[in-house]
Amino acid sequence: MEENMEHTLVLPEGYWSKLNIIETEKAIKLVKDTFQQTLANRLNLTRVSAPLFVQPHTGLNDDLNGVERPVEFDIKELGANVQIVHSLAKWKRLALKRYGFAPGSGLYTDMNAIRRDEELDNCHSVYVDQWDWEKIITPETRNIETLKQTVRDIVHALKETQNKLHQQFSQISSYIEEEIFFITTSELEALYPNLSRKERENQICKEHKTVFLMQIGGPLKDGKPHDGRAPDYDDWNLNGDLLIWYPVLERAMELSSMGIRVDQHALENQLKAAGCEERKNFTFHQMLLNGELPLTMGGGIGQSRLCMVLLEKAHIGEVQASVWPESMISVCDSHGIHLL
Repeated sequence: MEENMEHTLVLPEGYWSKLNIIETEKAIKLVKDTFQQTLANRLNLTRVSAPLFVQPHTGLNDDLNGVERPVEFDIKELGANVQIVHSLAKWKRLALKRYGFAPGSGLYTDMNAIRRDEELDNCHSVYVDQWDWEKIITPETRNIETLKQTVRDIVHALKETQNKLHQQFSQISSYIEEEIFFITTSELEALYPNLSRKERENQICKEHKTVFLMQIGGPLKDGKPHDGRAPDYDDWNLNGDLLIWYPVLERAMELSSMGIRVDQHALENQLKAAGCEERKNFTFHQMLLNGELPLTMGGGIGQSRLCMVLLEKAHIGEVQASVWPESMISVCDSHGIHLL
């Protein structure tokens, strides 16, 4: 397993794609059609349309780790700037209220984004496509068991999709484990205190294959979070990342970030902890603090990322058309990795 440090690329020795380009395109459609329908059935979701851009003053854009610059442009007729979404975490919650969804039901949508500050490697692209989903829960179901059962439903949909793919393309393996290992970030830190965050994820996934890593956003013993989370959508005590061990790259791979969303109490606490209390002035945050928005849970599931791991590709550029540095294209090509 060779690594190119210039682009932090992993270049698997002797790699070859199990599918040619035409087979790859057919398999991508099979994966997307199967997974989204199975997910919608398991979680009781209805597909809706969603915006590509939002106005900054609404506070609807997701600021991710707080340092990524959104792509912004002006609209002549509007007389104002808009931002291409980073994700739809907040917009979905507002939509559930506006569209009149009932508890236990929800929505999903195709989210497309441009993340101009992304560090490009095997599984990160400037172009992001994912299924964003959100559903309404009740005070009684706003708990860890609801979160865990939802994770099980998602993994079931993932496994069902992989099995269908294997039936049509027998050369594709069916390697994902449906049994999930649940662990918190603090428990993971206690297990591997001398490893870095990513090394901890790799180690736990290598041992347990399918892992849901919970409670991301709050500080660990060293005073830093396991990973960055915006303070105004996930409740840091009721969220997590779905990870699998990916044998092609011999590393942990994140397939979904999800969680139960903040209520008024969690929002107040997390905005204060993050030093972002000025966000209370945004329209979305005012509605949440005034109790005008439903309790929800939701997440994002990367479409290209999912296709990459199910089709056993070494690079996300093998399943999506994007823009890459010429040097990356060249080194990938010399190792049998042909980017679209």
